Formats: sequence, C-alpha cells, structure tokens
Amino acid sequence: MKHPLPSPQIMGILNVTPDSFSDGGLFMHLHSALSQARKMVEEGASIIDVGGESTRPGAASISVQEELDRVIPVIEAINTEMETLISIDTSRPQVMQEAMSRGADMINDVRALGVEGAMETARTLGVPVCLMHMQGEPGTMQEAPNYRNVVEEVRDFLVARVATCEANGIPRNRLRIDPGFGFGKTLNHNLSLLAHLDRLVDTGIPVLVGLSRKSMIGMVLDKPVEKRLFGSVACALMAASKGAAILRVHDVGPTMDTIKMLAAVRVVTRADPTRSSPPNQT
Repeated sequence: MKHPLPSPQIMGILNVTPDSFSDGGLFMHLHSALSQARKMVEEGASIIDVGGESTRPGAASISVQEELDRVIPVIEAINTEMETLISIDTSRPQVMQEAMSRGADMINDVRALGVEGAMETARTLGVPVCLMHMQGEPGTMQEAPNYRNVVEEVRDFLVARVATCEANGIPRNRLRIDPGFGFGKTLNHNLSLLAHLDRLVDTGIPVLVGLSRKSMIGMVLDKPVEKRLFGSVACALMAASKGAAILRVHDVGPTMDTIKMLAAVRVVTRADPTRSSPPNQT
C-alpha cells in the first residue's frame, strides 16, 4: 500500500527523454532511470513523476507509441521495486490509461485535461489529477506571452478547469493545480506568480509548484542550468512557505533538507509563537 507523506510533498522529476531542458538523455535507459528513481526516494521524494515527452519551449511532439515505449517500462520497474507514488506526466488519454494499468497513481497534465478524451479517461481512472496552466503550446508558448494580470488570469483559468472537471464527474478532492511556471510566461510573469502564490493556495485546492532549474532562475542569477541548485532551492522554500502542497524538483536531497528546516521552525512557532529562546549560556 502506498501512502503519501505530509505536505509539502516532494515530487522527484524523472524525464525519460532525449531533449528535456535540464536532464534530457540522462535517464533514457531503464537501469539509469531506475537508479535515479531509487536515489530520489532514498532522499525523501514521496512521488516520482515520470515523463516521456519534453514540454520545454520549442519542443517537438512525438507519437503516442514512442511515449509509451519510454515510460511504461520505467513505471513497471519502479512499481515493482519501490513503495512510492508514481505520477505520469502526460496529456494523452492512451498513455494515462496504460500508465495506470502498470502501476501509476496520479496524472500530471500540462494541458489540464484539454486533449480530446483526457477528461473522460481521468474520470474513469479515478486517480488524482494535476491541472496545469499553459498559455499556448510548447512549440510556441514563449514567443510572446501576454496577460493583463497574470496572477488573476492563471487563477481564473485553473478555477474554471476545476469546475469543468467537477461538472464532468471528477471530484474536487482528486484535483491539484499548477500555475505552470515557464509555460507561456515571461520572467516578470513567473516572479509575480511566485510572489502571489497565496492567491492559488487560497482556492483550497492543493497547489503543485515546478520551478526547479527553470530559465527564470537562470535569468535572475545569470547561471546556466547546471548551476541553478541554490536558486531552485530558494524558490522551493518560498513556494513552501506560501503553502504549496507539492514541490516538483530535480534535486530532492537539498530540497528536502530545506523543507525539514522550514517544518522545524513551524513546529516551534505553532507550539508557542510568542516565546523566544534564551541566549546560549557559555
């Protein structure tokens, strides 16, 4: 029996793709993918998010069969070896269906069940679903992102998708929402969404945040993708402090250490928020 950990949960990213923006090509072989999943679980991930199609800006689409060939062996292997929740990062009904039959527990959909047949498939499967906001499609989404008020428009879109899911028989308690950092957003759009993440948290729907190693961090810090660990951890901490329920990350160990420190401070604060510790006596 698989049991999730208390919030915020850490979702480890496992891209079995040749072209993902950060780790493309690293985990294409089953043994390397399984080794990475094992490492992330050991470091504290309670969910492994398996993806077989890159959705980075400018990414090309692949066939359903190619996506299945990439993700299904990995899902089967993780499910056989580890007591962890498995998420399938896909928008395709066929992949959702097959992934669940092989041991996946959750759908993480960047198109918010917008592909034909996805809504009905998710309803029938009866598993948790994360709905993400994206302006446009991966191939063109970063060409000219435009919003009047990015926070309110993203919030309104996600609230509307939740309502549509409920109207189609998917209960609210099975839904999570993701503002889609980097998916059709400029740097300022992304920073605004992070600064006002509480607007999404206030909906009462668990919020998933994926900021790990993204270009917004590179823009602020002027660092390439392989040097964005500290920026990624800082963003994860900010998201957690604002109430994010799930943190989707590449670097599980450092993120977990950070969240444990936040949790320790919260425990003391809840116990007695007015009490201050005496200075050390030497």
